Amino acid sequence: MNSEINLLEKLMNSSNTHDDRMAKMTFASVYLLYLAKVEKKGRTKKELDQVIAWLTGFNDEELKDLMEKKATFEAFFGQASLNPKASLITGLICGYRVEEIKNPLTQQVRYLDKLVDELAKGRKMEKILRS
Repeated sequence: MNSEINLLEKLMNSSNTHDDRMAKMTFASVYLLYLAKVEKKGRTKKELDQVIAWLTGFNDEELKDLMEKKATFEAFFGQASLNPKASLITGLICGYRVEEIKNPLTQQVRYLDKLVDELAKGRKMEKILRS
C-alpha cells in the first residue's frame, strides 16, 4: 500500500512538473521548432501561421507581438480565443492522447503540437482545420 502511494505521488509530481514546464516555455522558442519541422516537410510559414490562427484566433501581428514579448505558453493561451472546434483534435502526440489530458493549458499546447504534426505529415488543410 505504501509503495502504491509513493508511486502515485511520483506520477502526480511528474505530471505537475510537466504541466509547469509547459506553462513556462516561451511560444517564440517553440514556434521556431514548429517552423523548421513544417518547412523540412515542404510546408510553409504561411500554412503554419494559418493553423495557429485557426486554433488561437491570433492574426500575424498578434503572433509577432507575442513572440517579441517572449510570451510563455501560459500567457499565449491565456490571451487566445480557442477555436470551438478544438475539441475535435484527437489522437496521440508525444505519447499522450490529446483528448484525455486533464490540465487545460497542457491540452491546448498539445492541440497545437498535434496540428503542427498533421501539417508536417502532409494532411490537407481542410482536414487540419476540421472544416
